[in-house]
Amino acid sequence: MSRRIVIAYWLIPIEPARSFFQDIINDLASRHDSPVFEPHMTVHVGSDRVDAAEKALSKAARECQRIKLKPLGIGHSDDFIKTLFVQFAPNRKLRQLREIIRNPAQDAAHYELKPHLSLLYKNIPAAVRSELAHSIKLLFSEVTFDALKAVLCVSPTQNHADVEAWQVIATRELSA
Repeated sequence: MSRRIVIAYWLIPIEPARSFFQDIINDLASRHDSPVFEPHMTVHVGSDRVDAAEKALSKAARECQRIKLKPLGIGHSDDFIKTLFVQFAPNRKLRQLREIIRNPAQDAAHYELKPHLSLLYKNIPAAVRSELAHSIKLLFSEVTFDALKAVLCVSPTQNHADVEAWQVIATRELSA
């Protein structure tokens, strides 16, 4: 599988959800020797054009308000970047945000939006993932996201070093 440099567009949750998810990520990372990362939801992955990223984030910050999403539960998979995650129900505002980000970049990348917030990046057996998924209790019936980040990264992200190499290149707040 070929790997390339891309820009991932993240939504960042507000407090107290942000700290709640960060605590879980930190705890799982220390127990499973896995990378620590900022809690985020990837809404789009596109080409590595920094100028397009700046334009996309500025447009989204002007046109989009905070986005509230309902968590559906904890899932897991054998995909490194979806080892353990919170699955969210998509909604119209989220889909609109994705289109706003995608269009300024003139980006035809076919990133499929499956709204989730990862909690662990690690290749571990299904039985362990399932046990972990069942051990996490979500405290929120709704999570609000209020910031966007553009992050330079390698795709696909496959290991600890890939995660540690992530580089935030732009950040914007969504309107209240």
